[in-house]
Amino acid sequence: MSEPITNKIAESGLITLDLETYYPKEEILQFDLATYLFMGLILKEKEFRAAMKEQDWDVYRGKLVAVSCTADAIIPMWAYMLVASYLQPVAAAIYQGTEAEFRKKLFLDRLNEIEGSSFVDQRVVIKGCGDLPLGEYAYFEISRILLPQVRSLMYGEPCSTVPVFKRQTGVRTPS
Repeated sequence: MSEPITNKIAESGLITLDLETYYPKEEILQFDLATYLFMGLILKEKEFRAAMKEQDWDVYRGKLVAVSCTADAIIPMWAYMLVASYLQPVAAAIYQGTEAEFRKKLFLDRLNEIEGSSFVDQRVVIKGCGDLPLGEYAYFEISRILLPQVRSLMYGEPCSTVPVFKRQTGVRTPS
């Protein structure tokens, strides 16, 4: 008589954390100051202020907006402040930097919302394969959040993990 098939992974008590669920998928609009440069080099205050007054800010309503300058030009600090003063009332969130930098900030903010204390003495696997190219910073950050709490931390898939950390009877040591 054969023994029943058991799912040892399901019975292992491992918690799998998929970082992709925290990755921001919302559209981020780019506001590029290069559009407003004279000859692609210089920001003229009078013309810039006039352009900001005429700008249709409603296109940014409820959106995430990254503000940067793609031209190799020196932009005065007040210009970023002026753009922020127009965007703040309409946009869902604004950020000075590129779309990629804004997405990284949002991602790290979401990871930092994870309640590490809910993983006390747990065996956690950080999912390693996915559809999105998550940066090293994400795995570093989730490790920083979880290491003080977990019994063990692994990387990969529950069926094939790479041990990262295991607490030894009250002492925390890397695996």
